[in-house]
Amino acid sequence: MKEQFAELLAQFPDGFVVLGVLLGGLALGLLVKWLLFAGLRAYDRREDSAAARSVILHLRRTSTFFFPILAWSVLLPLLPLPPKPFEVLRRVVEFMLILSFAWGLIKTLDVVQDLIQRFYQLESGDNLRARKLFTQLQFVKRVAVGLIGFVAVGLVLMSFATVRRLGTGLLTSAGIASVIVGFAAQRSISNLLAGFQLAFTQPIRLDDVLVVEGEWGRVEEITFTYVVLKIWDERRLVLPLNYFIEKPFQNWTRSSAQLLGTAFLYVDYTVPVDALRTELSRLLADNPLWDQRVCALQVTDSKERTIELRCLMSAANASALFDLRCYVREHMMAFLQANYPESLPRTRALLQDEGTGKNMVVGIK
Repeated sequence: MKEQFAELLAQFPDGFVVLGVLLGGLALGLLVKWLLFAGLRAYDRREDSAAARSVILHLRRTSTFFFPILAWSVLLPLLPLPPKPFEVLRRVVEFMLILSFAWGLIKTLDVVQDLIQRFYQLESGDNLRARKLFTQLQFVKRVAVGLIGFVAVGLVLMSFATVRRLGTGLLTSAGIASVIVGFAAQRSISNLLAGFQLAFTQPIRLDDVLVVEGEWGRVEEITFTYVVLKIWDERRLVLPLNYFIEKPFQNWTRSSAQLLGTAFLYVDYTVPVDALRTELSRLLADNPLWDQRVCALQVTDSKERTIELRCLMSAANASALFDLRCYVREHMMAFLQANYPESLPRTRALLQDEGTGKNMVVGIK
C-alpha cells in the first residue's frame, strides 16, 4: 500500500503541491479572518462599539471569501504549473478577488449607513435634519453601489482581449450609438436626473408627509426611478420621480412637522359661544397631543338655520393633529348635548292661532 502511494506521488508531484498551496491559502485566509473578527468581538465587549458590531454584521460573510482569495493571490507564484494552466488559474483568482473586493466595498457602505443612523434617528420628534440627510444618503448609496458594480464587472470583462477589441469598436461608433440609446432610454435618463434633483433640492424627503392624488401618506422609499408612498391605511402608492418635478403636491413636513387643524361645529343661533370657547381651552389644556401654540374658537359662517363654529388647534405632527381633531370634535358635541341641548341644530316653524290670529314660533329638532 505504501509503495502504491509513493508511486502515485511520483506520478503527480505537481498536483499535490498545487492542492497543498490552495488548501494552505484557504486555511491562512480563514485564520486571518477569524483573528480579525475575534479581535473586533473582544473590542465590542470591552468598549460597546457600534462600529465593531456593524462591521461584524455586514462584513463577516464577505471576508470569508475575500481573505482566502487574497491569500491565494499572494501564494500563486509558488504553484509549479505550466504557463497556460498557471495563466488560467491566475485569471480566475484575479476575477474572484475583484468581485469579492467589490462586494466588500458595497457592504462597507452598509456599515457607514449604520453609523450615520446611530446619530440621526428618524423616530425622533424633530427629525427634519435626519430626513434631509437620509434622503441624500439613500440616493448616493444607490449610485455608489451601481458604480462599484459597473467598475468591477468592467475590470473583469476588459481583461479579455476580445472584449477590449469590442469596446474599441463601440467607441468608434459612439456618436450614433449615443443618439440611439438616448432616444430609447429617454424616460429612464430623465428619471435618473430627476432623482439627482430630488436628492439635493429635496422637495420631498424620506418620512415626509405628503398629500398626492388625494391620498395622505408618508414617503417610505425613494429609488432611482420611483417613490413609494405609504398611505395611512397601509396601502402603497408608487409614483415616478418625474411626478414630483412636474406636478403639484402637498408636503406637510417641508420645513417643520408642526401643523394647524380645525374641527367645525354647526349649531343653533342660541348657542353660548363664550361657554364653548372656554370648554375648548379646557379640553386642549388636558390633552397631551396639543403643543400649546394655537387655541381658538371663532364664528366663521352664518347660514339660514345654523352658524358655523371653527375650533382651531395645533399639534406637533400630522398624526397627533388628526387624533386631536377627532378628540375635540367628539367632546365638544358631548358638551353641547349635556349642557346646551337647545343649541343643537333645529328647524323652526311659524304657526298661527286661528282664534286669536297670533303667530307662534315652534322649534322642531
